[in-house]
Amino acid sequence: MLFLGLLLAALGGAATAAILTVRGLGAVLRKGERSRSGWLRAAALLAGAGAVAIYAWGLLHLGYAVMRAEDGGAGSFPIEPCREGGSQLASQVDGYGVSYVPLRFECHLSGGGTYVTSSVPGYVNPVTSVLGLITASCGVLAAATTQRARPPGV
Repeated sequence: MLFLGLLLAALGGAATAAILTVRGLGAVLRKGERSRSGWLRAAALLAGAGAVAIYAWGLLHLGYAVMRAEDGGAGSFPIEPCREGGSQLASQVDGYGVSYVPLRFECHLSGGGTYVTSSVPGYVNPVTSVLGLITASCGVLAAATTQRARPPGV
């Protein structure tokens, strides 16, 4: 069930990224908005599209790790994504968990503790964070520039 939720979230993220990209490109190509606030708005939309797309890509990787972990066939113990920690560590695994912020797949050990696998590519969390900060900064600057450009009393 977790796999299905992750898959649907990734598909929703891809659709959202596509919509933000179209809106961002529309803002770039719009002739009437050659102002600073128009460019900042377009940059915010495009950076937001990138952040959502990279996060959705990470969700796909996380969903694949969950699918492999829930496979109950022959050779399903230790959990497949947790095998990368070595046979000594993998033999102590008694479950797994996922984290959404930051995206990661965690293997739970029987004696307590966890370790993180490389199921989600290492670039996903930093790139998502940087693009999210760019999105927020450009959005705030666009709003401030628009407020300054309005005549008083409007």
